Amino acid sequence: MAFAALTALWLPRTAAVAAMTVVAAFTVADAWTVRRPPDVERRLPKVLARGTTAELRVVPVTTHRTAVHQPTAPGILIEPAVAADRLDATVSATLRGRHVLGPVSLRVQGPLGLAAWYHRVGSPVEVHVYPDLPQAARIAADVRTGRFAEDGRHRRGPLGIGTELESIRDYQPDDDIRQVNWPATLRCGRPMSNQYRTEQDRSILCLVDLGRLMATPVGDATRLDLALDAAVAVAAVADAVGDRVGLVAFDDQVRRRVSPRRDGGRAFVDAVWDLQPSSVDADYELAFQIAAGSKRSLVVVFTDLFDEVAARPLVSAIGVLTRHHAVTVASVRDPAIDEALGRPPADVGDAVAAGVAAELEASARLAAARLTGAGAAVVSSAPDRLAGDVVGSYLRAKRRARL
Repeated sequence: MAFAALTALWLPRTAAVAAMTVVAAFTVADAWTVRRPPDVERRLPKVLARGTTAELRVVPVTTHRTAVHQPTAPGILIEPAVAADRLDATVSATLRGRHVLGPVSLRVQGPLGLAAWYHRVGSPVEVHVYPDLPQAARIAADVRTGRFAEDGRHRRGPLGIGTELESIRDYQPDDDIRQVNWPATLRCGRPMSNQYRTEQDRSILCLVDLGRLMATPVGDATRLDLALDAAVAVAAVADAVGDRVGLVAFDDQVRRRVSPRRDGGRAFVDAVWDLQPSSVDADYELAFQIAAGSKRSLVVVFTDLFDEVAARPLVSAIGVLTRHHAVTVASVRDPAIDEALGRPPADVGDAVAAGVAAELEASARLAAARLTGAGAAVVSSAPDRLAGDVVGSYLRAKRRARL
């Protein structure tokens, strides 16, 4: 078009106008040939697990050159999101729940390369993102085969003190003294331990806090996301060792409830995968009163020990549970606090950040100490260790016959 305009410098003006008209006509004709949206084949799993990846394929059914873009959604990562002619990408999710991916955006270029037409093709697709089920399955398999590393130590054989003798083996440093087989020790000249079958048919009740503090981001997830990753790991292990598992999810009301049952892991996951934090404070007394009336269980409370002030309602209500149940309070540690405490200050800003982090750490420790004094065990772990540490606390309670 610019060249046609410049021809007016040495050709009659009518010739330049005619050339520009021809170019415009060809441009319109080029766009007109791609005005109809092409069909698109889109392959995307409808169910994802948080933290895992899946394949996304978008193939336009057209012979024209096409740029393909799959719009994303908060909590969904697509890499790459744009490609030429066809899109082969990986999709992963950082946030649980229901997510909607919009229609595919196409830029279809005409055969002459003079024009392109933009289309939005297809319907929105709803993707369901579950907690980290692969991690839960790995932990359950390790427990089932005796390879679960409790507190970082390798175990040889299933955990737990039961009532049925399974084998006699060499004493391990972390074995309970009650496991020592004294006659076998005298015969062999070295410490020997009884290995019992894991006790079954115990009740595990997970209380999941849906209050406003659980919406706090930790990395690319929320505290609730990480808590539910650990909770489904507990449910998977309960299935593996033959225990009953149940759920109470609450904020100022009870939002979901699953009674403890054998092989309850699937019902547990179905009940929690789309839970989201609310904007109100959690009512611990309400949830604890419901749990207190059940059969003696291990009650695992997934909440946030942000500081001592925020934890006061939890501390004041925890006695309702500890009078009748074994109780574990599980909370995720914020890596940003550990980083601020472990990094030498380079300037005034770093020094202030370290001071704030130290105050938060001291306040969280005070809250944990008060919970421990009330009879609860406290698990406060980094995001990548929370699930394993909570499962370890659960198995230690079984081994020590606390439930």
